[in-house]
Amino acid sequence: MRLLVTGGAGFIGSNFVRYILQKHPDWEVLNLDKLTYAGNLDNLRDVESLPGYRFVQGDIADPGLVEELMAGGWDAVVNFAAETHVDRSIADSSPFVRTNVEGVRVLLEAARRHKIPLFLQVSTDEVYGSLREEDPPFTESSPLLPNSPYAASKAAADLLCRAYHRTYGLPVIITRCSNNFGPYQFPEKLIPLAVTNLLEGKPVPVYGDGRNIRDWIYVEDHCRALELVLLKGRPGEIYNIGGGQEMRNLDLLREVLRLLGKGEEYLVFVPDRPGHDWRYALDSTKIERELGFERKHTFAEALRCTVKWYVENEWWWRPLKERLKGDRHPHPYPARA
Repeated sequence: MRLLVTGGAGFIGSNFVRYILQKHPDWEVLNLDKLTYAGNLDNLRDVESLPGYRFVQGDIADPGLVEELMAGGWDAVVNFAAETHVDRSIADSSPFVRTNVEGVRVLLEAARRHKIPLFLQVSTDEVYGSLREEDPPFTESSPLLPNSPYAASKAAADLLCRAYHRTYGLPVIITRCSNNFGPYQFPEKLIPLAVTNLLEGKPVPVYGDGRNIRDWIYVEDHCRALELVLLKGRPGEIYNIGGGQEMRNLDLLREVLRLLGKGEEYLVFVPDRPGHDWRYALDSTKIERELGFERKHTFAEALRCTVKWYVENEWWWRPLKERLKGDRHPHPYPARA
């Protein structure tokens, strides 16, 4: 299979590229990535010399470049390219609209013209909005009720994908996943920020009272689900990919503290994020029943492996945190203490 992967130098995208090239050494992957602040070619240092891999730096919102690359005769396009940090979208939504909406439109239009056999849009559970504690998990038929500019931009992209499928017959599949964690995650996100701050002896910021609930999935399990969708998914469908592991943010951070032998004095409560969603949870019954998806990693095992990876790979995260020190973005996660 020949894949055009967009955003393959980011966290989930790079893990997917590595997973595919290791699992399917006869497949070809062209990785198109703009290399914004969260894109990092070090994420793929161990696969960059493989014969089936090629990298092109560029913007999915550049019609000329996308048109040129889309002409390569791909079996599928897998779109990870996105601005993803909610706090950054609150500070300035314009990059999110450009990449997450206009960029997806450019990709869809080029895929339509070149009759790409499958367009896989990798989306997020945040498009569904927020749940109360007593609510059942979101299903694929839940309404889209995004509460942040980031989530709204992803919902808009999902609706464009639906429109291109219904209007033009473009074979599109949308996946919506819960919170990912694992190696190579940019250290402004909760788990890598907590681990690396603790390794530096710095405090870990906690939004509000820390009781917000997230559903966590190990990134390799997410990649395995995407592989199944590529091979067995039905165009026009949406597949939720949940982790089956709901946890309050505060409880998650306490587990990270335990794994690193640190006390709760390192936790610092900060003002809550505007419009902070209370709870995310996904019902993954559809992908489990129709495609046979199973998670291979327990949460405890995966979190232990993730913490160990950051402990052993300071060469990777240290330069990124140095870069964040000069970041004027006003959210508390890149702690400057």
